[in-house]
Amino acid sequence: MSIDSIKDNFKEAQRILNDFIQEDSNWDKLKAAGDIMVNCLKNGGKIISCGNGGSMSDAMHFAEELSGRFRDDREGLAAISISDPTHITCVGNDYGFDYIFSRYVQAVGKSGDVLLAISTSGNSANVVHAAEEARKKGMQVIVLSGKSGGKLKDICDEELRIAHNGYSDRIQELHIQIIHSLIQYIEMEYFK
Repeated sequence: MSIDSIKDNFKEAQRILNDFIQEDSNWDKLKAAGDIMVNCLKNGGKIISCGNGGSMSDAMHFAEELSGRFRDDREGLAAISISDPTHITCVGNDYGFDYIFSRYVQAVGKSGDVLLAISTSGNSANVVHAAEEARKKGMQVIVLSGKSGGKLKDICDEELRIAHNGYSDRIQELHIQIIHSLIQYIEMEYFK
């Protein structure tokens, strides 16, 4: 692999970021998603996040930045990721991998909570089942997706999509930027 191939990765990432920035509706969606999350927290609810692989890491990062801290000292906010390995292996063994997230939502989710569902394809069966369970519980669902949005686009309140059909790493790169932006927005609005 030549250094030009590496440079091309950066150029592609820049192009995808520019495409996202130039789509005005993305800013409305980001604000709407942030407002849903702020209202949830102000009303005593919690945000539950989930995803697979790198998206699980993003879900964990989102939750720990809210429950811990992002930029400034402030009180912790109610956010948890579905990432407990004992839960995942227990449910995976008893019910199958497709239900590792939905069982958790069923157990601890309640009306007024929010699910942040992250899937670069929008079609991860376990994330889709979690979103469906969240809707049954009266929770609102925010989706971070990619490509065409997949099944998740139809079972959410707000979707922030990176409309890129290539490798998932480009989508994940923007998902983490969106996650940081949502956290910053939540901190600004919740504590004002």
